[in-house]
Amino acid sequence: MKIQRKGGELMATTNTKVIRLSFATEGGKTFSITIPTPREDLNQAEVLAVMNTIVSSNVFLTTSGALTGIRDIKVIGTVTDDLFDPPQA
Repeated sequence: MKIQRKGGELMATTNTKVIRLSFATEGGKTFSITIPTPREDLNQAEVLAVMNTIVSSNVFLTTSGALTGIRDIKVIGTVTDDLFDPPQA
């Protein structure tokens, strides 16, 4: 977390990352798993291997059926600027 001055006020800025693994289901829908704080050195081959293991082990049963394949992999970064901290009672 960083504290920055903006217009004379203190503002807390946080940076967060998640990885979203998206799978196809038997019913033609998408099922996603979101994992916080992924390793910085992740590579596509590692993630694909894990996702293929998840599909082949059949551990998830969704409302639209079993997982049938890989749809997408995204690492999503979010920056949050906290402009107001409520007073503590």
